[in-house]
Amino acid sequence: MKHFIFPQLLNLSSISRRILFALIGLFLTLGIIVSSNGAVNALDANQVAMGGSWLGASFPLENFQTYTSPFGYRSSPDGTGSSTQFHRGLDMAAPEGSYIRSWWAGKVVEVSDNSSCGTSVVIESGQWEHVYCHMLGSAGRDAQGKYVVDRAGGIKIYDGQTLPAGTRIGRVGMTGRTTGPHLHWGLKYASQWVDPALVLRAMYAEQNRGQISAR
Repeated sequence: MKHFIFPQLLNLSSISRRILFALIGLFLTLGIIVSSNGAVNALDANQVAMGGSWLGASFPLENFQTYTSPFGYRSSPDGTGSSTQFHRGLDMAAPEGSYIRSWWAGKVVEVSDNSSCGTSVVIESGQWEHVYCHMLGSAGRDAQGKYVVDRAGGIKIYDGQTLPAGTRIGRVGMTGRTTGPHLHWGLKYASQWVDPALVLRAMYAEQNRGQISAR
């Protein structure tokens, strides 16, 4: 299967690519990993995200436009709650209805539509969990079990279903707590939140190495 990895790079000028890498580098600098007891360990985050091979991974969003909110502390986007909140993911803007793809092969371990995450899917890949929020559609249940469905997009994903990397699992929407259409993409490793920008930077670097070595 041909994975959907960073197609936007092919259409960017050299200046635009440098700007994009600079932004991701900024996210990397700010990137941290937060354990369940609130401890912060940036070194561990770098080791986890930068280690291993990412050749089997897929960029999680079609029609990607920009990163709108990084991982870490931020002001409340809708003005509710405390003045600063910890954002456990990376927000990625795209036109409403754009397809979302599974970052890695794995098993669906949660489907839901009754939280601030909106219509959402959680996939487990070994020690990794990847979370996709604010999708179009809704959750339901039938004889096969719990599912999320987006009938207009031709999507129906069941809890317990095994998916290859790059599978379309939903479309960008505005369900849950959101101020505009985007994908909130969260990553956990060994039950600890990881900055997705760390992983994206490692994926970019590995893709570039592969392109250079293939010449």
